[in-house]
Amino acid sequence: MEAFFVSTGIVALAEIGDKTQLLAFLLAAKFRRPLPIVLAILVATIANHAFAAAIGTWITTVLGPETLRWVLGVSFLLMAGWILIPDKLDEGDAKLAKYGVFTTTLIAFFLAEMGDKTQVATVALAAQYHSFFWVVAGTTFGMMLANAPAVYFGDKIANRMPVKIVHRIAAVIFVVLGIATLMGAGASFGF
Repeated sequence: MEAFFVSTGIVALAEIGDKTQLLAFLLAAKFRRPLPIVLAILVATIANHAFAAAIGTWITTVLGPETLRWVLGVSFLLMAGWILIPDKLDEGDAKLAKYGVFTTTLIAFFLAEMGDKTQVATVALAAQYHSFFWVVAGTTFGMMLANAPAVYFGDKIANRMPVKIVHRIAAVIFVVLGIATLMGAGASFGF
């Protein structure tokens, strides 16, 4: 359950102000049909994060425990810095409207999530916890915690969310994970 809760918390915090959350705001404003948007975000996130977690789980079979510990520790520290860089939404991320609400959201969200902070975090978390299911469940739940309210409440939330503070909290969590990993906190788990 630790993998679920840590994955949920990290991704929910990392997603605040992220490109995909900005995309969720944009799609909600454009289509004004929250249910198909939220369902498409859910499907896109499950597919994207399952792929990322599979890579993270696979990495644990390729790298030895000592190398994996250093790769993960440094990755978490790099994520701490990356999360402090504000995202911008590319106009091309939402130009699929001719396919309908669900399909447009599914494709745009899946593509926007490729190589995104939360996808990279999912790879690292799956490698850290050796728990494909709980990491995917946690990261998906974290994405939905951040994006479903963005779709349903949009502007009411956007102007009240202290994005910089939330990003700093997420960065601190990544730093703690990175240092703990580098210091061997996961040694009892084989890494």
